[in-house]
Amino acid sequence: MSTPAVGLPEQHSAKAARLLSAAGELLMGRGARGFTVADVAKRAHVGKGTVYLYWPTKEDLLIGLVGRGFLGLLDDLIGRIGDDPDLARPSRFCPMMLEVAVSQPLLAAMQRHDEDLLGVLADHPRSVALNDTLGPGAVIGAVLPVWRRHTLARNDWETNDQAFALHGLVTGIAMSVVNPAPRPQPADPLGVLGAAVTALLGPERASDKQLRSAAAEIIEFLRQGRDSALLLIGGAPTVD
Repeated sequence: MSTPAVGLPEQHSAKAARLLSAAGELLMGRGARGFTVADVAKRAHVGKGTVYLYWPTKEDLLIGLVGRGFLGLLDDLIGRIGDDPDLARPSRFCPMMLEVAVSQPLLAAMQRHDEDLLGVLADHPRSVALNDTLGPGAVIGAVLPVWRRHTLARNDWETNDQAFALHGLVTGIAMSVVNPAPRPQPADPLGVLGAAVTALLGPERASDKQLRSAAAEIIEFLRQGRDSALLLIGGAPTVD
């Protein structure tokens, strides 16, 4: 299991936790352009200056919200795979990752590049860095070689081409989930994704030992990603 993040203000301050909650509600309700730091303070029942004790600018506060969305994603994935290494299989990992990601509204907004909601966050260097480090493309690029090494994916295909195809598959279905088209949708899009991943990557032939090794490597990548996210939002890395 993941060690709780250290160095985040909400872990030792009820006021900081209220401010984050208030900012998140305002962001989802009004969009990034629709509220001020004063609005956040009023909603959290604190003075405006209290916000600046924890976040020097509104942008820092907003980036903190996005970063915590990524931390939530990573913590969930680490916990699930730690409890059940079988979730490291491509046919289960990809649907699980999508399911967890779309449960985080800001991450879903990042994937569909929702400028009305995100405002400056859509192209902010730190939010872009978070997505480049921990978004679907980065995760697929990191876990695909693990799957290939442990006979969970075919290795008769050039890795970059295979990653490109898998990324297109995952993000395409992700977009249909977070931004449904008017045409009929399958009853179980995540099940469709799992089957499509197997069709693309081939049979999962790993032994139990290989599967446990793959799960451990994926968890290590996710933990490193968690430390990167903490650094980008101003927290301290986890301590094992």
